[in-house]
Amino acid sequence: MKNSCLSTPQALNIANKQLVREAMNAIAECKIEQLNDTLARYYLADVDWRGSHPMNEIKGTKSVAETVWGPLKNCLPDIERRDEIMIGGRYRNRHGEEHDMVACMGHYCGTFKQDWLEIPATGQPLFIRYGEIHTVRDGKITGSTCLWDVLDVIRQAGFWPLAPSWGSEGRWMGPITCDGLVMREQDMDQGLASIAQTLAMHKSLSEYNDDEMKGRDGLINMPQKEHWHQKMMWYGPSGIGTTRGLEGFVDFHQLPFRLFWPGRKGGQSIINEEAETGTMSNAGHYIQIGDGAYSVTGGWPSVVAENRGGGLFGSGVTGRKTEMRVMDFYLHHEGKIRENWIPIDIIHILLQLDVDIMQRVRDQFGRNRLGLRH
Repeated sequence: MKNSCLSTPQALNIANKQLVREAMNAIAECKIEQLNDTLARYYLADVDWRGSHPMNEIKGTKSVAETVWGPLKNCLPDIERRDEIMIGGRYRNRHGEEHDMVACMGHYCGTFKQDWLEIPATGQPLFIRYGEIHTVRDGKITGSTCLWDVLDVIRQAGFWPLAPSWGSEGRWMGPITCDGLVMREQDMDQGLASIAQTLAMHKSLSEYNDDEMKGRDGLINMPQKEHWHQKMMWYGPSGIGTTRGLEGFVDFHQLPFRLFWPGRKGGQSIINEEAETGTMSNAGHYIQIGDGAYSVTGGWPSVVAENRGGGLFGSGVTGRKTEMRVMDFYLHHEGKIRENWIPIDIIHILLQLDVDIMQRVRDQFGRNRLGLRH
C-alpha cells in the first residue's frame, strides 16, 4: 500500500475496495481447513470483529475463524458471496482519527445443510443479507463490523418469533441503477454531495419534535420530504420490512418506530449533545462517507432511545434505554435519495427489552424435534 501508484486518495480507495472484495470472496470460497491461513493473509492478527447478536464482539483471526466463519461454512458448504454495493472512502472521526473504510451490502447464498446458531437447517437455498464495513490499513483489514440479518434466517427456516412486520418481508433488491460496485474512479465532488445530502436528511430527522404530536401528517410534511425521491425504496431488516414511497416509509416504519421510541438520539445529534455537556460515549457514527452516487453511515450504536410507547414488534412499554446497531446505505439518483438499505441488529435491540429471540428459537425448534408441535 505504500507504493507510489497508490499516492492519490482515489487510487488508494480503489485498491482498498479490490482488497476487501478479494478477501471476502477468498474467505467464502476457501475450504474450512484453509480458514486460518486465509484470514491471516488478509486480516491483522488481532483484528477487531463485531457482528450481529449472538456473535457480537470478537478479537483476533483465530477466534473469528472458530466463532464466525467455521460455523457459517459448515452451515452453507456451497456458500458464495454476492455483493450488491461496494463503496469506500476516508473518514475522520470525532477523536480526530482518520480511517480508510470499505462498505459492502449484499447476500451470502448457499444450501442450508447444517444448523447455524441453533437455527435448524432446511436443506433449501438460504440467503443471508449483510451490511459490512471494513477498515483497511497498509494492505490489511484491521477491523470489521458485520450486520448479518439473523432474524431473516429464522424467518427462512420457517419460524416467526414476533408480531407481524409492518413492512414487506423478503429479499432486498440491488440498486435500480445496477452500478453499486463502485470500483472505478469517481467524481469526488459528487461523493461529497452524496454524503452531504444524507447528513442533511439526518438533521431533519433529529430536529423533528415527537412531543408536538403531529402524527402521520407531521412526518410526511416535515423537511425530510425535500431529500427523498418520489419513488423511494426503503429496505428495512427483517422484523420491520421494506416500504415504498414517503407515505409507505412513514406508515410502515417511521411512525410506529417514533411512537415506540419518541425523542430518540442518533448520529450527529448524540455528538452535538455530548459536546455541550462535556461527555463522550461510543454512540454516534463511526463512518460517514460518500463515493460517487452512494453514501453510507453507521454506528455501534448509532441510535440511543428510551422506549416510551408500545405496539412495535408486539412489545409493550418498558421505559428502558435502547442502543441500536445500524448501517445506512444510500443511492442518490435524480437529485434525491432514491434507495436506502438499512441493516439493523433487531435481535440485539429486542434483547435489551427482555425479548430473547434466540431463546424463542431454541424453545420452538426444541419442541418440534421432540414431537411436541401442535
